[in-house]
Parts: sequence; structure tokens; C-alpha cells
Amino acid sequence: MKKMFLVASCATLLFACGGNANQQAPAADSLQTAPNANAETTASFYGEKITEDSAVAIGELTALMGDKTEMPIKITGEISDVCQKKGCWMEIKNPNGEAVRVTFKDYGFFMPKDAAGRTAIMDGIAKVEITSIADLKEYAKDAGEDKAALDAITEPKKELVFEANGVILK
Repeated sequence: MKKMFLVASCATLLFACGGNANQQAPAADSLQTAPNANAETTASFYGEKITEDSAVAIGELTALMGDKTEMPIKITGEISDVCQKKGCWMEIKNPNGEAVRVTFKDYGFFMPKDAAGRTAIMDGIAKVEITSIADLKEYAKDAGEDKAALDAITEPKKELVFEANGVILK
């Protein structure tokens, strides 16, 4: 039963990014905020509406999780990469050098493909998972990696991932 669930999950991830490459991220609501009198920034909301309250920096996540394999939390960090097919995943820079892959609950929303370099505040669940070779290759392919990079992926990877139910993009 677990194997069937794992296979179904992997198949969903593999085919999730392979759809219509012309599909754009859904329109986001915008909010004008004025952090100080001299500047205005625009924040876009994706998925569930969330607030910035209690968000912790991505670099603190591993220490906060301790030995847990799953933990609900709100995090913030800089986006380093976004799926270039649909925006169906993104990676957040982590000071330890390992990017944290972020997917979106129930494949319910996507990020703009040009969001790299922007700050994201995400509410959801942090998890430690084993990512299969097939999924790693699909992610690399979505990121535009060449055949040599794809061929270099030969082992599954235990990694910290995040499933967001809501994102604020700044």
C-alpha cells in the first residue's frame, strides 16, 4: 500500500510540471504597504491569504525542527529558482547551502516564473523527505539543466522540503 502511494505521489509530481507551458500563474491580489514614508512595496498573495506575523528565517528552520520529520511553520527567504514550465515549484536560498524546494498545496496555485530574487513569506508544512531520482531529474529538467547534469543524478536525496498553503511574494 505504501509503495502504491509513493508511486502515485511520484507520478503526480512528474506530470504536474509537464502540462501546458504557456499557462501563466493565476492573477494575484495586490496589497500596497508603506514600510516607511520614503518607499512603497507591492506584495502579491498566492493560495490562502496569510500574514507576515511570526515568520522565521529559512536558516532557522533546521534547528527549529530538531528531530521532527514534519512541522507546521511560517518561513521567509529569498527565492533562488522557480519552475520555468508553470511556476509549480520554487527553491528558497538556505544559508547552509542547500536550497529548500517549495511546492504548493494540492497544486492549487503557482508562482510567477520570474520570481527569483524576490522574498517569499510562506505558511505551510516543513518536511524531511527522500526525493526519488526520477523527481530530482524532473526538477533539474524543469530548471533547464543540460543532459550531463541530468545524467549526474544517480541517487535519491534526503532533503528538507516545504509545502506551502499560502505565499506572500515581495
